[in-house]
Amino acid sequence: MIEVLVEAVGLKALARTGWVRCRVPDPESVAAHSWGVSLLVCVLLPEGMDRAKALTYATLHDLPEVRVGDIAPSDGVSPEDKARQEHAAMADLGRQLPDHVAAAFAAYEAQADEEARFVRQLDRLDMALQALAYARAGHPGLDEFVDSADAFIEHPALTPLVAQIRQRWPGAA
Repeated sequence: MIEVLVEAVGLKALARTGWVRCRVPDPESVAAHSWGVSLLVCVLLPEGMDRAKALTYATLHDLPEVRVGDIAPSDGVSPEDKARQEHAAMADLGRQLPDHVAAAFAAYEAQADEEARFVRQLDRLDMALQALAYARAGHPGLDEFVDSADAFIEHPALTPLVAQIRQRWPGAA
């Protein structure tokens, strides 16, 4: 078990591909992003949803990236191939971890429940918040990340937050 755990902490050093592509210096890591999604679960999860399940999804949703990397749409990998690579990586990692870890990842990927669907939207919201932070620090050309989040997020508790990000964007009227 110790070897897979040591491997998993590699997410702390894996830079997020989108920020690297946009030449953001010292971009956030995949682990930092997962922490951001977890924080959003703690702050924004609606009443009636299972917080423990949502936090598990937020923590594990990018774990296979420790093996396959942070594959972004701009990498030219089809969504099907990306999913295949990530599922294969998780299957192998899962053999070395408790069964509930692989089961939780599978449920998240299948979008099997309302928590999984909400966390996937928080994944995009975290990206938009990070884009705002980078834009405020003077990094141009990051509007596409907010556009992507805006096109994806549909939960009524989250759509106003995307609008607030746009209102606070540097140079916004």
